[in-house]
Amino acid sequence: MSTAKSYIQTVALKDVKCHAFHGWYPEEQKTGIYFMVDVEVTFVHSGDTENLNHTVNYEVLNTIILEEMSNTQKMLETVVRRILDRIIANYPFVLTARTGIRKMNPPMPGEIGHSFVQLSYTAPEQV
Repeated sequence: MSTAKSYIQTVALKDVKCHAFHGWYPEEQKTGIYFMVDVEVTFVHSGDTENLNHTVNYEVLNTIILEEMSNTQKMLETVVRRILDRIIANYPFVLTARTGIRKMNPPMPGEIGHSFVQLSYTAPEQV
């Protein structure tokens, strides 16, 4: 009987604040609005906790978020997909990944704290 332990590690960035110009309406793309981005990934921990090559580097996650948030799109669905695709390309060993974007105080009638779009990924062998 094996005594090897298998740990699932989570690496995440929460509430990454970005001013960006995403939106369906031309006004949104001119004035911009604040967004909050969350990213969370899980993977099998290698056991080496002091080697950056054996984990998901949250500085890389932050770079991906900032680059994709600066690339104006009409739909947040496109932005979350691009972020998730880049994370999977950089870290093909992830088991799950989730990205969500909140548009703060979206410009529509009523008092709305935020709108929200989220996309999740599960590695094929995990489905």
